[in-house]
Amino acid sequence: MKLSRQTTLRSRATVTGVGVHSGLTVNLTIGPTSVDAGFVFVRTGLDGADREVQAVAESVTATEFATVLGDRDGSLVSTAEHVLAALRGMGVDNAMIEIDGPEVPIMDGSAAAFVAAIDQAGIVTQPASRRFIQVLKPVQAAIGDSFGELRPYAAGFRAEVEIDFANPVIGRQSYMLDLSPERFRREVARARTFGCMSDVARLWSAGFALGASFENSVVFDEERLLNPEGLRYADECVRHKVLDVVGDLALAGLPLLGAYRSVRGGHKLNHAVLTTMLADRSAWRVVEAEAARRSRAYAEAGSGTVGGMVAAYGPDVS
Repeated sequence: MKLSRQTTLRSRATVTGVGVHSGLTVNLTIGPTSVDAGFVFVRTGLDGADREVQAVAESVTATEFATVLGDRDGSLVSTAEHVLAALRGMGVDNAMIEIDGPEVPIMDGSAAAFVAAIDQAGIVTQPASRRFIQVLKPVQAAIGDSFGELRPYAAGFRAEVEIDFANPVIGRQSYMLDLSPERFRREVARARTFGCMSDVARLWSAGFALGASFENSVVFDEERLLNPEGLRYADECVRHKVLDVVGDLALAGLPLLGAYRSVRGGHKLNHAVLTTMLADRSAWRVVEAEAARRSRAYAEAGSGTVGGMVAAYGPDVS
């Protein structure tokens, strides 16, 4: 695959599962679309015509327990972050995502099923240059004791994530990922959503987590992990937070050339940092692949790094 060209899917692939919050069975189909289309959700199964929503920051209607997308007539698709992470992480630029229910299926709690669907559909290049959003200056946002920052980083997209939970079994964890399809697949795609038993009553009373189970969530009490099969990674919780970052920042609309750092973050913080940057036109610019390649070559010459061009891609417990 030529990294300088946009990509889409070769064919269509479907996954079926339940929504972790709604508990409803839903079918989701990913498929090809045109150059510069980005990621577009098509909500089917509604009364009247299907409704489309662009997966961009302006379409976000809620971030409390998941990333929710909608339009002026209301919310359309909830829990969008895992399928968006899979598409961005695997290097897809343009895709149509059809869904016949209100929430993307949680599957096993990770992005693995969506990566498998992308593998099934295949990825093809398109006759147009890949475009990026290049971060030009640091931009920060804070919500309570959570802090997030986007800063310039010419070598691609880097995520630096730190979590610090009062629950002693989770505790403090950190992870750094320079994003590429290979590293996304190997290091974060299989990391599952997680939570604590103490939060279940609060979520249920708010109408969330109705489809949660040990089959799609990593669950802790105050002393131990409750899933009998154990963890997929020793630091699975922070790796899942990295997965969420990739999905939430896919709402930039283009892959990012920049580094994102978050401390005690989640969907709300990720969205706040992204929208803060997008609102400041001096903080970013759109560049095509050739300019991105030159920027990377310049950065490598100054830092001593070697290697070819790396593609940039660009719930609080989820």
